[in-house]
Amino acid sequence: MPADPSPRGAGETPLRRTADPSRGAGAGPEARGPGAGVVEVRRSSRRRRTVSAYREGDRTIVLIPARMSEAEERRWITVMLDKLAAQESRKMLGGSELAERAERLSDQFLQGRARPVSVRWVTNQNTRWGSCTPAEGSIRLSHRLQGMPEYVIDYVLLHELAHLLVPGHGPRFWSLLESYPRTERARGYLEGVVAAGRLPHLPAARSE
Repeated sequence: MPADPSPRGAGETPLRRTADPSRGAGAGPEARGPGAGVVEVRRSSRRRRTVSAYREGDRTIVLIPARMSEAEERRWITVMLDKLAAQESRKMLGGSELAERAERLSDQFLQGRARPVSVRWVTNQNTRWGSCTPAEGSIRLSHRLQGMPEYVIDYVLLHELAHLLVPGHGPRFWSLLESYPRTERARGYLEGVVAAGRLPHLPAARSE
């Protein structure tokens, strides 16, 4: 099914139901989550295959075909929010903003104990997503993260911040990441990217 995300950004939330009389096509879910705006799904009988999403003030609107099942609806909401978040991260996350983001994550999840001296994007990390040098207080993020959803970038950044406090990957290290609510989802996203990179490239379909 084709996806058509708008260039405007979106947050992520659980779901609850609301009606959309302007579409004349039944109810759609509306959602609100911590630190996120509202997500509203609108079903349209005029829409056959495409799914699209855009921002409308503090609200994210997801447009889907009226015949779509609830399971498909939930899956496409996640897909479209990830696409919108990725587009938002491309716009918002320059190198100068990483230090501010690191400080916010440290305050929120590590009680402000991790204070890097420098945080920057690098282009020479093709086998890992991030790295840090605790003795120097420096953190480096792979440029391959640019364009990924913000929660994925936050996870990698928080991962490296935790390494400023604990160098290895033992139980003490992982306990530092327990308070970040999207750890498993972010790890799954990155594992999917790695797995997709190992797949053979299929030849393009021949046009009729």
